[in-house]
Amino acid sequence: MFESALYQTTATVIDTPDLVLVVDPNWLPHEVQEIVSYVDSIKRGRPVYLLFTHSDYDHIIGWQAFPEAITIASEAFVQNPAKDKEVQQILTFDDKYYIKRNYPIQYPEIQVVIKKDEEFLSFGQTRIRFWLAPGHNADGLFALLEPLGIWIAGDYLSDVEFPFIYHSVEAYQSTLEKASKILSQARPKVLVPGHGSVCQEGPEMGERIIFSQQYLAAAVRHAQEKEVFDEEALLAAYDFPLGLRGIHLDNLNLITKSLHKS
Repeated sequence: MFESALYQTTATVIDTPDLVLVVDPNWLPHEVQEIVSYVDSIKRGRPVYLLFTHSDYDHIIGWQAFPEAITIASEAFVQNPAKDKEVQQILTFDDKYYIKRNYPIQYPEIQVVIKKDEEFLSFGQTRIRFWLAPGHNADGLFALLEPLGIWIAGDYLSDVEFPFIYHSVEAYQSTLEKASKILSQARPKVLVPGHGSVCQEGPEMGERIIFSQQYLAAAVRHAQEKEVFDEEALLAAYDFPLGLRGIHLDNLNLITKSLHKS
């Protein structure tokens, strides 16, 4: 596991006898280079696969640091109508902080496209099983590495963030139902969120799912019935409430607008 100094964003490298899987390499140049150096030190002739859990710019920022890797993402990731926006966000970030990188900034080209739930890839004794996971954004992807039991969750089930809804609350709720089934049926041993701490306990994984469901339910009730949302109690549970307050308000606005449209 690699954790960026920015937003506790995670990048994962999984080493099996059959392959090396890299997930969402990010953020700062020296952090990306540390991942590259580690992968180079362990790959020993095995193929390197690069999985993108979704298209948010912080999760695709390290793509071209692995030019020989075989890329994996969802079909919605490939069809993303906002590709140029994601690239521009990277360029704007680097420009704002005077950052130079030793690789070009582009939207990832995907070689292995995941189109449906329970699709899987097999490599010798290693199998990666996938589920589409929209809600946070439109093109999210869950991946479960078997037989190791490592569940890559992208920007879901974090212990440092409540749900960030950039796409659809209804889709997010459906993805959480899917997460409950993954937990009960596949019984993963390790949960890796896109931000925050890895979880290795089944009950805690369940608690993270339930908390996310409760947060969304309370947000929907606030939008539908004007039920008071105790924002102070919510934010008090986190170490970095200033940045999270705006995200919470954005969530409420998105849900309210979606209800009015329906």
